[in-house]
This record gives sequence, structure tokens and C-alpha cells, in this order.
Amino acid sequence: MNPRHMFRGLALVALFSALACSAGASSAKALQRYRAFGLVLKLDGANSFTVSCKEIPGFMDAMEMHLSAADAGQLKTVKPGEMVDFTLVVADDSQYAEDIRVHHFQSADQRQLEAQCLRIVASAFDSRPNAPAMLAVGQKVPDFTLIDQHDRPVKLSEMSGKVVALSFMYTRCSFTQYCLRLSNNLGLVGRRFSGQLGTDLALMTITFDPKNDTPDVLEKYSQTWKSSVGGWYFLTGPSDDVKKACLLFGMNFWSDMGMIAHVMHTVVIDRNGVLLANLEGNEFTADQLGDLLEAAMDRKPAP
Repeated sequence: MNPRHMFRGLALVALFSALACSAGASSAKALQRYRAFGLVLKLDGANSFTVSCKEIPGFMDAMEMHLSAADAGQLKTVKPGEMVDFTLVVADDSQYAEDIRVHHFQSADQRQLEAQCLRIVASAFDSRPNAPAMLAVGQKVPDFTLIDQHDRPVKLSEMSGKVVALSFMYTRCSFTQYCLRLSNNLGLVGRRFSGQLGTDLALMTITFDPKNDTPDVLEKYSQTWKSSVGGWYFLTGPSDDVKKACLLFGMNFWSDMGMIAHVMHTVVIDRNGVLLANLEGNEFTADQLGDLLEAAMDRKPAP
């Protein structure tokens, strides 16, 4: 072979190798990874899901996303209505999720740590024979009757055919990130779905301080969100009835020097009265809760 041709061939090989390396490096550089937190709205087959994702500062606003999973096995333990942490991988023309893990609420706040400790102690020593077991997602919610802010009895079964969003509070709570925040989430949801409130959607807020939170007190409290109280029930009742309803959803609370130590739960019940989600804590946003409710309302009730 002509030495000049051989040299030219080697030079071309070197050039193509350099270009391939450059393209590979450019491709690798194009992949960007962001830590993300979202509320799962539905599973779309074995390896994809729809998630209401919180804002990723510097990259994107909060939004609803349809994503494939890099490892479909990571979706096997994920259910709609659960919060997840994951890595959002963004390429030039695609995006997908990896490192998907169910998010368990853990607060470093002292009051919440106290509540968690009290819950552990209560579960270890509570021997009440009639205490209801905490419901699992997918179970039918037993009927209960409480009294609303207008001093009228309200049955959960009356909400059949509607999606129900339910949270817990007591009006004397002084921590804005606790009871007030969860109530405000429902207020924002009520405004978002004002046209469906009372027909496709019902909101319920149960006080766990029935001794102080009488219907009159709850009626005054409800006026904070007066634009959306038409299908929103602020509920109280006899202490035993309130406790029984709260324990169905793992909502524990304990008197503590005039205040009440408590955990935080927001519940979604589907049109058939089945527990769809039980969100613990206060890390999700009203928009994420609203997206979950919208997905639930889009599903028709089973015959």
C-alpha cells in the first residue's frame, strides 16, 4: 500500500475517532439531572407514570408530567396518591425518571417529633377494644356521622358519587404550617374547582378538639374561606365519634399543656367511597392536591 494512502487512512480514522469521542462527550453533557419531588396521579402501564411535580428552582415551574421510568421495577411498589422522590433526567429531546422512591414524611420540627413519639407510645400501649384499625389505601371507608358548622348532621355516605378531600385541624392551633396550612390547601382547591364543588367534589375538615370547636366556632372559622364553603363541611361531634373517625385515617392527637400535639393527614376518597390516598405531613402543595383530585374526578364511579 502506498505509504501516503496509509497515512491518509490513519489520519481519517483518528479524525473520526476524535469526532465520535466529541459527540459522545457532547451527548453526555446534554444529559442533565435534577432532584424532584412529586405526587403520583396515576400509573400508565408497567414503566411510566403521571406525576404532579413541585417546582425545580432554576429549571422549571411546578407542573404535571408524564414520565417513563429508567427501571420499571421501581414502580412496582408505587401507588397513585403517594409522594415520591426521583431524579428527573433531561436530554435534548426526551426526559425520564430514575431513582424513584416513595417519600415518607419526616419533620425536624420539635412539635412534630413530639407527635411522632406520642404516636409510637400510643400504638404500643393502646389496648382499647373498639379502636378502629387504620385503613389501607384501596379499602372502603366505613360510614360515620358528625355535625357541621350549621349544627346539622352529615354522613360520609351522603357524599357517594363525589370525590372527597378530607383534612383535620383544631381552631386554636397557633402553628401556621400545620392546621391552617392544611385548611388553606382545601380553600385553594375549593376555588380551583368552584364549579364542581358540591356536585363532583366535597371538602371535609374534622376538628379533633370537639370540646372547644363547637358548630358556632367552626362557622366563624369557615368564614376565612367564605368564597368556597358551599360544599365544604367543617365537622365536630361527640368526642368518641370524632376520635373514631380520626383513627380510621391514622390521625392521632394528644392533649399537651393546653395545646394539642398531633400528626397531619389529608385524605382523598374516591367516588365509590374507597380510600384513594392518605397524605401525611404538609410537604405537598395545594396544586398537587388539586391535580390528584382532578385525576380522581376524571374517573367514573364503578357501577
